[in-house]
Amino acid sequence: MSEFAGRSGAEYTMAVERGKIREFAAAVGSDHPAYFGDEPVSPPTFLASNAFWTTGGSDPWGDQGPDLSRVLHAGQRYVFHGPPPRAGAVLQCRQRVDRVYTKQGRRGGALEFADIVTEYRDADGELVAESIATLVVTEQAPQ
Repeated sequence: MSEFAGRSGAEYTMAVERGKIREFAAAVGSDHPAYFGDEPVSPPTFLASNAFWTTGGSDPWGDQGPDLSRVLHAGQRYVFHGPPPRAGAVLQCRQRVDRVYTKQGRRGGALEFADIVTEYRDADGELVAESIATLVVTEQAPQ
């Protein structure tokens, strides 16, 4: 997997929509008024919905990614470089494999870790936020 370190997918566009912000807030059980006003701000984890905007070329793994039956989601964090996006924002997104490393598992198998960074930029190209997902690929398929 280390051959994928630094590899980026194609850029894609994500529209931050008022109704989707409300739906997301309701889905996570939040009734915070900032998410339901006329110009709502997006909840911090709303950026996870970028998966609905990706295209075939936006995956940094391409067609050669790991076997999904062996992939675990080990963590997710967000870094904001200002306030979270508001309804009406149109973000340009790009994913890249930032770091790949291996650790020995307790049950004898190697675990490969990959940090996938998604950058979110505004219409001026300014970096608005980043999400960092840590994925683990197990050496063996589950039994």
